[in-house]
Amino acid sequence: MSNKPQTPITFKCGATLKNRFMLAPLTNEQSHDDGQLSDDEFHWLTMRAKGQFGLVMTCASHVQEIGKGFSGQLGIFSDDLIEGHTKLANAIKAEGSLAVIQLHHAGMRSPKDVIMQKAVCPSDSKKHNARALTLEEIIQLKDDFINAALRAKHCGYDGVEVHGAHGYILTQFLSSDINKRNDDYGGSLENRSRLLFEIVTEIRNQCGPAFLLGVRLSPERFGMKLSEIKLISQQLIDSNVIDLLDLSLWDCFKTPEEYPESQKNLLEHILELDYKNVKLTVAGKISTGTDVKKVLDSGVDFVTVGRSGILHHDFPKQVIENPNFIPIKTPVSESYLRAEGLSTKFIDYMRRWDGFVETREL
Repeated sequence: MSNKPQTPITFKCGATLKNRFMLAPLTNEQSHDDGQLSDDEFHWLTMRAKGQFGLVMTCASHVQEIGKGFSGQLGIFSDDLIEGHTKLANAIKAEGSLAVIQLHHAGMRSPKDVIMQKAVCPSDSKKHNARALTLEEIIQLKDDFINAALRAKHCGYDGVEVHGAHGYILTQFLSSDINKRNDDYGGSLENRSRLLFEIVTEIRNQCGPAFLLGVRLSPERFGMKLSEIKLISQQLIDSNVIDLLDLSLWDCFKTPEEYPESQKNLLEHILELDYKNVKLTVAGKISTGTDVKKVLDSGVDFVTVGRSGILHHDFPKQVIENPNFIPIKTPVSESYLRAEGLSTKFIDYMRRWDGFVETREL
């Protein structure tokens, strides 16, 4: 099968990705504080669909109000939010892109000044001022992930991605450093991964075989171990429940923290898994046309692009037309970013990225 960036691929659920580019789920803080979609976020995401991202993933979208991770976050926790999501999903699909929403809960990473109460976690965490979830609350959390997926299907999304990466609540359950429970949801890796498996299995059962279902995992940071993530990933693949596995590697080409003497980079370790009929995408410093080719040639099915997708709404189009495409050098001006579809709130958020936005003249 051709691995050229413009070649379509079909997932086992039947959905077709028109090329090999997915927009990473990017925090942007530009929706409304009640979780409603804003015109700014609508513009930012639909512009990426117009720029030929074959799959446009929303930002992390919280499934419970207490799981909100940042101000201006797009929510999917209530039927009151359906109208905005329906508008967004339809507009993305009108450009020939797959519309997928990322289901998220920040857990102990929910800031108190955002949720106005104590954050929740698998176990009490003094460091994060978070309290342990009760068993009943875990069941409710599971139901709310499933209900969010059903809501997304009702809105017309092609599918959902369950966010199990970056230290958010499902990572917190997976992490032996954070999860100190002594019931069915803590202790062994089987118990720590139980909630993730229960959520994805039930989403598949309730949303049906034609709904695109993915999981995002990260093999490092926040107490994650590459060896454990490889085991969980293979189990997810073998379960025949998911269509895509999205691995956020931070840097595809780095040496794994768990195996500092390894001759293989992080991406090569990930590619040792038997992916069967599950499609693999990775994120992590895939910035240029040359990077895209290197990752696709390694055997990854499609690339997930963040930074370069912010800098160029049409990054896929640019790379398809010029395999050696190199994005504009940073820092870039506010006016440049506005022209690329970022609102003032998003631009202010991007100032957290060192050397990304030009500093204002005093």
